[in-house]
Amino acid sequence: MLDPDSGLSLTIARIVRRLQGSSLHSQLERQARVSLHKPEIKLESLKEDIKDFLKTSGWEKKLQNAVYSELNVFPSPCHPAAPPEHMKEPLAYMRKAQGSWEKRILKSLNSMCTELSIPLAQKRPASEQKELLNKWNEMGTDEPDLSLFRPVYAPKDFLEVLMNLRNPNYENGEQPSFRNHLGLIQVPLKVKDIPELKEDFSELGLNMGQLGIDDSAQVPPEFFENEHVRVGQKVLAEQDSAAAQQYVRQGCPTALRADLWALILNISNQPEDILYYEQLKSNVIQYDLLVDSLIYKDVKLTASNDDYYFVFEDYLYQVLLCFSRDTSVLEHFTYSSATPPKSYIRGKLGIEEYTVFYPPNGVIPFHGFSMYVAPLCFLYHEPSKLYQIFREMYVRFFFRLHSISSHPSGIVSLCLLFETLLQTHLPQLFYHLREIGAQPLRISFKWMVRAFSGYLATDQLLLLWDRILGYNSLEILAVLAAAVFAFRAVNLMEVTSLAAAEAVLADLSTLKVMPLLQIFLFATVT
Repeated sequence: MLDPDSGLSLTIARIVRRLQGSSLHSQLERQARVSLHKPEIKLESLKEDIKDFLKTSGWEKKLQNAVYSELNVFPSPCHPAAPPEHMKEPLAYMRKAQGSWEKRILKSLNSMCTELSIPLAQKRPASEQKELLNKWNEMGTDEPDLSLFRPVYAPKDFLEVLMNLRNPNYENGEQPSFRNHLGLIQVPLKVKDIPELKEDFSELGLNMGQLGIDDSAQVPPEFFENEHVRVGQKVLAEQDSAAAQQYVRQGCPTALRADLWALILNISNQPEDILYYEQLKSNVIQYDLLVDSLIYKDVKLTASNDDYYFVFEDYLYQVLLCFSRDTSVLEHFTYSSATPPKSYIRGKLGIEEYTVFYPPNGVIPFHGFSMYVAPLCFLYHEPSKLYQIFREMYVRFFFRLHSISSHPSGIVSLCLLFETLLQTHLPQLFYHLREIGAQPLRISFKWMVRAFSGYLATDQLLLLWDRILGYNSLEILAVLAAAVFAFRAVNLMEVTSLAAAEAVLADLSTLKVMPLLQIFLFATVT
């Protein structure tokens, strides 16, 4: 076990090491040098005077936000003696399962590549480059023939893998438990119960003001909203990431949401960020990747058919094509259980020094992947900023929804949390659905994998994502999934098949997220 002092020292050392290579570090150095020419800087108190200058000029706040961002993204340091793979995933059987799943994905990708006789990557002819550049802002009008392409996998394929997960050190026969007999997820992970969730999500309590609640006995909605907007403006003026994260736990006013999310994610869209986005765009123009067709196909199958998101088709292509080329995304694999796929340069098969990551960002898109981007298009209309927000959301949260791990926000834990909540608090419903072959997880899994994108109305989805950012956790997805079942429990008790249960839960677009969460968490008898 790592003692707190050692853990703190390791965390500080890691943050210092990471920030030293950042643009913020060079900007701070430049500002410190500039300050030397100011008359208020005295040689005898040089260190303190420069500190004061950085504080009054706002640079100290930027440094604090960068440190806070690092603490939010990277896990606590492991014991120095622990092998590096423990930072990715501490449980060996989870690492093994993730490795097997990755092999399946690669096999599917390679077989498609072989069947269609299409290379993984090739340089576009000059004429094609020019054409793509000219229609960059209207790619949605393009209708390439994608009939032969298929998604590498869909959420239901992933669920089948999770259902077969087993801990080899844990004999189900030795200690039979309620969960082992009824749930689809058969791994012994610790998940929270309602009292623990109430404590974690205390700001969602019935006596707290919330955006997304139409009426409250405690506080008149108009009064709370006006005061909440005033506080939000003050948080933005202070430019404090930690304060913004605390603030959005009670919801974001629509007019402030884009700026508050950017502040929490520490995205400022500096000139160098815009230049980086343009470089990614240039890479898309020059090279054609097989995954480009998978992205096109996914957008056409999902967002293009969605009443809320079809208008953002061009944005989705721009963001996702650039994302596939972004090698900075590879960094998240240091704390993800996944490993980026590798390929060989043509003619150099098997020679290690000729291996490259494929796609360059290490992420193979699956059916529904574009729905992680679609809701963000309502908030950000400048492509480079939209891109940065999505990338940060992905490396903080969304990657956990399609990789096998024991992390509390990982999809395995979310599934287990969902099943445990239902079995504990709605046992009759859970048993009834199980008996008719309509295991609840078979219905709710797709909601959680997509973080409810494409299922909830957009205003409700953004209120939900406010809380994901506010609590730096995806656990609320499992709580909401259980709350939806609780809300429709009377109808579900009458169904006699999986198809009928799916029909009852087919349309979530009229649901109000916050009342559902509040009632389930704070009005459930424990």
